[in-house]
Amino acid sequence: MSTITTGTVHHMTLTVSDVARSQAFYTELLGFEHLTDFGPRALLSNGSLILALTPPPDPAQALADDRFNENRIGLDHVSFGVGSRADLEAAIALLDEHHVSHGEINDLAPFQIYVLAFRDPDNIQVELTAPYG
Repeated sequence: MSTITTGTVHHMTLTVSDVARSQAFYTELLGFEHLTDFGPRALLSNGSLILALTPPPDPAQALADDRFNENRIGLDHVSFGVGSRADLEAAIALLDEHHVSHGEINDLAPFQIYVLAFRDPDNIQVELTAPYG
């Protein structure tokens, strides 16, 4: 074997400052469903991805009032697929209704996609990506 064959992302874990607040964000705005609590973690699913929300594993090492910053080594952003540009336009209305600031829908023609970016309660950049057509 010269490489490891991988498939789709099975799960993703985000370290958050307030699990309940983040759970509300991902369930109420992005349609994730609560699966179960696993110790201090909340496990959510959108049907194809399990999203674990967890407090810092070692609170003694957590930075006070820390916020996500994509300029640190590690995660830059999370992008979830949606069906169409119309879904992005509907998402803007929902984000506005919940007072979540967001960017404009960007047309990334070389990739044949549209992208809408916004931030979760811990400043993690979230994108919604829709295909052309």
